[in-house]
Amino acid sequence: MKRHARILLLLLGLLVAACANAGSRGKANALEKAQYAYSAALRWGDIRGAWMLQDPAWRNTHPLSDFDLERYKQLQITSYQVMDSSGGDVDEAVRTVEIGLANRNTMAARTMTYREIWHYDAAGKTWWVTSGLPDFWNGQ
Repeated sequence: MKRHARILLLLLGLLVAACANAGSRGKANALEKAQYAYSAALRWGDIRGAWMLQDPAWRNTHPLSDFDLERYKQLQITSYQVMDSSGGDVDEAVRTVEIGLANRNTMAARTMTYREIWHYDAAGKTWWVTSGLPDFWNGQ
């Protein structure tokens, strides 16, 4: 009987560990998908799409004006390279990217570094950017 109890406890422990691992893996997959969608939106010039991946609370305090949208339309992203990626804790991740861009009017090209800060919203089961859109004019 003791042997059966030990085996049962061992199996129960393995089951709990497997469930915990599956949950964290699901969150990591969700982060990867959100980061891919965000980088794709920026690369393709879909500022509204990138805007919708910003944390809703951040969007409320930093509204995107028509003037801002017109400024973003003047730029073409030429490259988007992930330089560093780290997960500070289970609900936050930081990613540093180098963005190449060209001004459509002047054809001036340059690169800049942009630091994305991501936060996991457990209630919505989604990742949000909390660092705002890249500031291509003043750097970041």
